[in-house]
Amino acid sequence: MTLPATGCCHVVAVPYPGRGHVNPMINICRQIASRKPDNLLITFVVTEEWLGLIGPDPTTAPDNLRFATIPNVVPSVHDRAKDIIAFVKAVWTKMEAPFEELLDRLEVPVSAIVADNNLFWAFDFANRRNIPVASLWTMSASVFSVFYHFDLLKQNGHYPVDDLSEKGHEVVDYIPGIPTTRLADLPGELLRTDNSNEKIKQKLLETTWRVYKAQAQYLLSTSVYELESQVIDVLKAQFPFPVYTIGPSIPYSQLDQTCNASQSNNVPDYLKWLDSQPKESVLYVSFGSSLSVASAQLDEIVAGLKISGTRYLQVVRGDASKIVEEYGNCEELGFVVPWCDQLRVLSHASIGGFWTHCGWNSTLEAVFCGVPILTFPIAWDQVSNSKQIVEDWKIGYKVKKGIGGDNLVTKDEIAEL
Repeated sequence: MTLPATGCCHVVAVPYPGRGHVNPMINICRQIASRKPDNLLITFVVTEEWLGLIGPDPTTAPDNLRFATIPNVVPSVHDRAKDIIAFVKAVWTKMEAPFEELLDRLEVPVSAIVADNNLFWAFDFANRRNIPVASLWTMSASVFSVFYHFDLLKQNGHYPVDDLSEKGHEVVDYIPGIPTTRLADLPGELLRTDNSNEKIKQKLLETTWRVYKAQAQYLLSTSVYELESQVIDVLKAQFPFPVYTIGPSIPYSQLDQTCNASQSNNVPDYLKWLDSQPKESVLYVSFGSSLSVASAQLDEIVAGLKISGTRYLQVVRGDASKIVEEYGNCEELGFVVPWCDQLRVLSHASIGGFWTHCGWNSTLEAVFCGVPILTFPIAWDQVSNSKQIVEDWKIGYKVKKGIGGDNLVTKDEIAEL
């Protein structure tokens, strides 16, 4: 592409190298770039591995959105789950130097930086260079308030809580902007001290507090104001800098492109199968790209779906062929795939419900498409998202009952949902 004149606004965007962070940031950058084609250049910085994972072809991006890479200084995304602590430490200690070297090589001076909240070194760099920097928060605004006001949990005797079966039903009504909730509906990893992620948790809390106390000039939330107006209003009143809701941070602008593509011969088998199903008859089942459901629970889910007689499209990460081999891919009622275009699936007329882990991006996509939700949170913010879906927005039903996430939901219980 031809570089704009040096008088243009040049924004550098750098996400945390995880699917739930890269996707919302690239979606936002595409939307901004397409709406402001003149005098705006966005440079999207990822590792070499992530450039190959972003898809679709980055060359189809707006002309004023370009991609730049740093070396693969962190473990591969495919190996991340094997040692998440080592991965996070690498992100915090190995990415800063190549990022700074890359920015020094850019031909167009940098006007501003948009960095994921977790990349504290990007804020350090921006402050050293006197470059305005905005923080992108990729979870709900409600969870942000929990992180930011973490000390209130300590002051009210709700930290640490290593056994939610004892205190999980206690009411939390003191976090600014958050409707009254149970302790069990807050991210359990924040409350416990008996887990291997304790050091990571403390660093995340420290980073969140430090970034917004001293370093960021803007807070960008991937939420939608109408969904979380109460907490957004509180945050806007609390911070001395602008707070913007810029969601939903999903690729809705590309739906027209994918619909046009569906007119060609390039239609995936799962979409052809959906085309053959009655309206609102299929349950879409997917539990995200990072955290996984235990194998025993997955067996119960697959068996329960078959017993129920419900039509379903299920995403099974990794080797979906094992599930197909064991249970069969009965195309009359069910279809199992290792991956799918989720937003395209959720917007399909045959989809009548979404069984999800309640990751924030998946939650926003379901809301955008108007699809009822079965919530099945696994960890972190997913628990709080589930509470919002079921109790605050009243657009879903919680599959797991009781306190804690370790109880197995049996195939018979699933069949009765």
